Amino acid sequence: MENRRYERTPIPEESPAERLEGFSEILHAYTKEEAVLEAQRCLECAMPFCVQACPITQDCRGYITLLAQSRFDDAARLTVRDNPLATVLCKTCYHYCEEDCVMGGRGVPIAIRHLKRAALELGQADLAYVPSAPKHRRIAVVGGGPTGLTAAWDLALRGYGVTVFEAQPFLGGQVDTIPRYHLDGTELDRDLARFRGLDITFVTGARAGPDRSPESLLAEGYEAVLLAVGASDPRVLGLPGEALPGVYYALPYLLAANQGPEGLFGRRNRRVVVVGGGDVALDAARSSRRLTEGGSVTIVYRRTASSMPAGPEEREGGELEGIQFLYERAPVRIEGARQVERLVVVRTTEGPADARGRPTTVLVPGTEEVIPCDTVVVAAGERADLTGLPDALDLVTAPHPWPEGRHEDGMTDVEGVFAAGGRSVVYAMSAGARVAGAIDAYLSKKHGVPPTPRPDPFGGAVPPSRPSGYGGPSWHA
Repeated sequence: MENRRYERTPIPEESPAERLEGFSEILHAYTKEEAVLEAQRCLECAMPFCVQACPITQDCRGYITLLAQSRFDDAARLTVRDNPLATVLCKTCYHYCEEDCVMGGRGVPIAIRHLKRAALELGQADLAYVPSAPKHRRIAVVGGGPTGLTAAWDLALRGYGVTVFEAQPFLGGQVDTIPRYHLDGTELDRDLARFRGLDITFVTGARAGPDRSPESLLAEGYEAVLLAVGASDPRVLGLPGEALPGVYYALPYLLAANQGPEGLFGRRNRRVVVVGGGDVALDAARSSRRLTEGGSVTIVYRRTASSMPAGPEEREGGELEGIQFLYERAPVRIEGARQVERLVVVRTTEGPADARGRPTTVLVPGTEEVIPCDTVVVAAGERADLTGLPDALDLVTAPHPWPEGRHEDGMTDVEGVFAAGGRSVVYAMSAGARVAGAIDAYLSKKHGVPPTPRPDPFGGAVPPSRPSGYGGPSWHA
């Protein structure tokens, strides 16, 4: 057993050849025997660094301990107690917990994310959350992505009535752009099914600003408003030829792939270039690889390979699936008669550091190269759509693209209006939980009552506590 502790129980996965046949999930679930075997590798550290590394302080040490004892139902209950979007996260989280796992210093970290999946799929996870006694106060949440959904869950548990307004005809925000080889498309529905006992009303097809301004929501009787609109507008490159047919932007492109990939273009012999180096760029490239039988996919990134922000899991997956990487190249124009025919790039080199200390990129004259292609996918980042939102809010949108309130608690310059967001699903959830606590503190003070911690999501008398040995901040407060 001691020697085996340092080796991870293999996670079943599709071969590279099988992956390219379609969008079926790459990773498969552990069996019960495999889950117990992997969980038993855990050292059950007195100081759970894995928990400290998690943006939502998920008690991973706790559910792994339960799995090691074959207590799958208890592990599932503990997981969804802390995590309202656990089914989504068990397949998509960047597993920061594993980076800080003590076993990583001796061998391979515990497969924490995959054990979360085992708890949910092998234990009883279809549980209903139980709200506290009604406070008879209603809160509006504008945005149905991870920030808004987590805040709505937290506030509803505390006894508030919540209405969530979402611009799209579906909930989840950017969750719905995550490729089907990561999520099969049913995960969010399974998570939201646990919300069925909470006083949360979902209104889709309602945009912030034009349809629901913060002032109008306050005037309607909502006692607080949370703007959780995220960043969904693509950043354009501003290149000549960017309006040609055959140029796509990553998030709409990924959404279209999930809704029906056959609508994008035929599978055969396409030559796709993806511009960008983040996880969204890798998602677009890996999706394109599945959409173009016999074709090619190339990622063009303006910095070095070591500077690429995409996670190693995504980069390694792209390499296995035959994606070509072209580093230290910047696009300068897109050419074609009636549609995209080629992308022109130039070499780059590092320049002086910018205000954040990161080296700038400088174009090297006389180094133009032509990449023949018929499709260009731009994955240069996103920004928030603030159309119709009043300037009086004085929203903060730098250095991140999503809007936040300027004050420490997330409140904007309009009393009762808050704004929050995060850079990934789990960080967005953490932001939603923090701002929910701030909204509760604001309304409690306004009504002359003490704020309370988030209650037990299953109606118990005692609120959840920090895991034993945990010494950092907790999102339960």
